[in-house]
Amino acid sequence: MKFNTLLLHGAYQGDKDTGATWTPIYQSSAFAHQSAEQLEKIFHNQAPGYSYTRINNPTIDAFEKRVTAIEGGIASVACASGMAALFNAFSNILRSGDEIVSSASLYGGSIDLFRDLEAFGIKTHYVENNNLEAFQAATNEHTRLYFAETLGNPCLDVTDIRPLADLAHKNGLPLIIDNTVTTAYLVQPISLGADIVVNSSSKYINGNSNSISGVLTDSGKFKWNTVKYPGMTDYVKFGPFAYTAKLRNGLFRNTGACLSPQNAFYNSLGMESLGLRMERISDNALKLATFLQEKYPQMTVNYPGLASSRWHEIAKRQFNGHYGGMVTVRTGSKEKAFAIINGLRVPLNVSNIGDTKTLVIHPESTISVHSTEEEKRAAGVFDDLIRISVGIEDIDDLIDDFEQAIQKSDEKN
Repeated sequence: MKFNTLLLHGAYQGDKDTGATWTPIYQSSAFAHQSAEQLEKIFHNQAPGYSYTRINNPTIDAFEKRVTAIEGGIASVACASGMAALFNAFSNILRSGDEIVSSASLYGGSIDLFRDLEAFGIKTHYVENNNLEAFQAATNEHTRLYFAETLGNPCLDVTDIRPLADLAHKNGLPLIIDNTVTTAYLVQPISLGADIVVNSSSKYINGNSNSISGVLTDSGKFKWNTVKYPGMTDYVKFGPFAYTAKLRNGLFRNTGACLSPQNAFYNSLGMESLGLRMERISDNALKLATFLQEKYPQMTVNYPGLASSRWHEIAKRQFNGHYGGMVTVRTGSKEKAFAIINGLRVPLNVSNIGDTKTLVIHPESTISVHSTEEEKRAAGVFDDLIRISVGIEDIDDLIDDFEQAIQKSDEKN
């Protein structure tokens, strides 16, 4: 099946008992069973079923199956937020003394999370994205995973996934990829060798900014070495499902960072239009970026769909004919960036991405506020930068609005 058909039918569930075309919102904390023996089997992973929504729930399960289908994995685990999904993805295989090698081009919240992991004895080495020599040089006997974002937020550098995955596997390490900004519509990282894929489903998957959530998808392809990953010892018997089995039977269950059934329903509802939205958003972003670059050469416009982007050739080769909805503009000064943001009428000044509406933000003073100056530079964050998450509005209205806001900022400054 192609993408949109797969979205609608690939993991379709509905409700078999009533014929409802949607899996209902099972707003229940727990699930009753006819016998103690049956519940015992469920708790011992000897029979399918539901016991407690902190562990699993039919509505959440329906959402997870849809994500698994479009990402090309074997299983997904939905969490309360994108940050919870990242924490679960990492901590499922890490312990004190372990190390991570990561692209330095990261969302500010992810950098904050790595800083928190230091308190548990887990160290992160940041290197230039796509610099395989730097990844290799930072790798040692304590390294347990590589991490990168498919499309850096807000640097918009494109990770060349295949060679990074090959290097990770050469070193006996899994590659974890954050696919939030591109989604599976642009690229399936698993098909390029990634082992675990994480999405902040609050963003493009949901599409309407009505639910905080995250989801991680297991490829089932990584061969876990129980000497290097001793926590996997009791789970390798599950074969390709070892990683997911460990997560569901341990950290995920015990930390309680589960997704609510209501938000899982909203996510499934939003997902049905993901392909259509990403197509329109990507087209709008390319047109807006092209206009801004041609009309205002004094500004620096960054978008992987532009030939001027350092990462255009990787994006052209790796993505599905589109380049996503994120555009950044360096305006020349923080004052001018603020003036443009304040002068816009259509976009919302919001610390989110992936909505149907266009959203703008000044990353340096907001989402990267806790990062050091070095971390900001590595992530492409500057005090004159505006990040634009392009929506599905009529492109002429967006272009006209940016034009009038920039004109006003020029008059003011």
